[in-house]
Amino acid sequence: MKISAHLVSAALSLAMLTATAFLPATAQSGPSPQEQMACRSDAGKFCAEHIGKPPQMNACLKANKANLSEGCRRVVESRGG
Repeated sequence: MKISAHLVSAALSLAMLTATAFLPATAQSGPSPQEQMACRSDAGKFCAEHIGKPPQMNACLKANKANLSEGCRRVVESRGG
């Protein structure tokens, strides 16, 4: 099945937006641009069905931590995952 460029673009954009949900709002600031970039591909690859649902996206990334790229795994771990 071929994924459309629009869907991939939307997934990547959403992944950047949902990365802020890794932390309680009062604990730390949102993710840096580097952290967002580290997880864009993994969020689209492993958790695309959770786009638009930040709590589910975060749970999915944590559940797939062993499959994530090294950079994204570090981000997830640094944010309590």
